[in-house]
Amino acid sequence: MKQQTLAAAADQGAGFEQYRRATKRDVFLATMNEIVPWHALCEVIEPHYPKAGNGRPPVGLERMLRMYFVQHWFNLADEACEEALLDSTALRGFVGIDLGRERVPDGTTLLKLRRLLEKHQLGERLFATVGQVLQARGLKVGTGTIVDATIIGAPSSTKNADKARDPENHQTRKGQQWFFGMKMHIGVDSRTGLAHSAVVTAANVHDKHPLPDLLHGTEQRVYGDSAYASQKSLVESKAPRARDFTNQRARKGGEIDEAERSKNRNKSRVRARVEHVFAVVKRLWGFTKVRYRGLAKNATRSFVALSLANIYLARQGLMA
Repeated sequence: MKQQTLAAAADQGAGFEQYRRATKRDVFLATMNEIVPWHALCEVIEPHYPKAGNGRPPVGLERMLRMYFVQHWFNLADEACEEALLDSTALRGFVGIDLGRERVPDGTTLLKLRRLLEKHQLGERLFATVGQVLQARGLKVGTGTIVDATIIGAPSSTKNADKARDPENHQTRKGQQWFFGMKMHIGVDSRTGLAHSAVVTAANVHDKHPLPDLLHGTEQRVYGDSAYASQKSLVESKAPRARDFTNQRARKGGEIDEAERSKNRNKSRVRARVEHVFAVVKRLWGFTKVRYRGLAKNATRSFVALSLANIYLARQGLMA
């Protein structure tokens, strides 16, 4: 066991901070430290992670993964994440850094990990691994799926070196407002409220097109908003036994069909669970705008964010 340094003692208070109490950040980090399946996630990345040999030894994989998750939870750029670890005792304790013995991994090291995940498409594998862990803990995928999509904005300005917007993102109109960016399409289990599938596209792709990819095939009910209305053939192409519980348009011929509106209201009581996932990803994690150019980079971020959102939403079951 290593002797504790003065820096580590200062971080831990060493009994001198008489009036200190746990902050919301402390509680959150302690919870995530307990429930995140670190070993299973590290196993996904380990075959591709640099090995000790010639040159400088690599930073420990779990430590870098913890730093990468901190970047997601607090919506930080690479260098901003390094600065946050230098500044915050709570974050250093979570990542496991003792400034008396070692430096904080710099932004370039975090960038290399992110590019490693993007190169080998490990975001999708992390998402799948979290799903397997949750199912092993009893949070199994049921027979109902809720589908929905949300727009993630991207900079529309052309004041950059290329004098152009990101060619892989596009604009779309929602209501009377135009948006530029990408779309995150997800399929959520209607019983647990956890995401089991996801697709990332440009914002101008209609919600209905990725629909078959959001279903696991054994559904008996499919819920969605009116953007998925009258897509029975698409649903049957992947889930032939599923009944269509998507919201239908209540306004017909300029008049409102009150019976249809009442049915939609009942369906929406179940459909609303998909918004809990988006609330965590966009409101808690701050993923309302893309940070990188290109769909592939942002798809990796999307899958990792959804993985963390599933863990967070299922925290009660994981801590039992």
